[in-house]
Amino acid sequence: ESLHEIQKQVNDLWQNLLYPVTLGNKTDGMIYATCEMKPSSKIDADKPQVTGQVLFRQYYSYGRLEAIFYLDGFPLDNNQSSRAIHIHELGDLSNGCDSTGGHYNPFRVNHPRHPGDFGNFLPKEGKIRKYKTNLFATVFGPYSIMGRSVVIHEQEDDMGKGNNKASLENGNAGKRLACCVIGISNKNLWEEKLPEVMDKKKR
Repeated sequence: ESLHEIQKQVNDLWQNLLYPVTLGNKTDGMIYATCEMKPSSKIDADKPQVTGQVLFRQYYSYGRLEAIFYLDGFPLDNNQSSRAIHIHELGDLSNGCDSTGGHYNPFRVNHPRHPGDFGNFLPKEGKIRKYKTNLFATVFGPYSIMGRSVVIHEQEDDMGKGNNKASLENGNAGKRLACCVIGISNKNLWEEKLPEVMDKKKR
């Protein structure tokens, strides 16, 4: 009997460590997170003022992370370069996006193999509307991205092929245009945005 009690306590401990919200949250094991994008207070006024959301969801505990990138405020011309988007280490916006630290890199590997190296996104008509699946980052366990930040950069990510130190750290993606802190959310925003993103994909 005491062995069963110990086993129950261990299971409860694992649940609390791995599961960021209560099991009775009516999402059937699916966890949702949102990141409300704001322009960095450190960028010049003539730079793109990017707003919108990056949304996440993941099934507990073995599902792969999915994300919706729903962003506005890029230049309207379609000749611009792609923009790099990454997860950064800190959820600290006290000094604009400059205080979010470097790329979140818990395994001490070179870019672009960090969990939150999402790659490049090409804006169309001033917007990014993208749905991505099978991402390496996670909202669970010791390597959770909860409370960290998502940063949009001014330039394209060279994907580690720039033959210099910065390329292996951040892809030479340039200044930080906008950022946000990742937090737990309900499923409403995901369900609202997903049909629009999928519809755009079909077109």
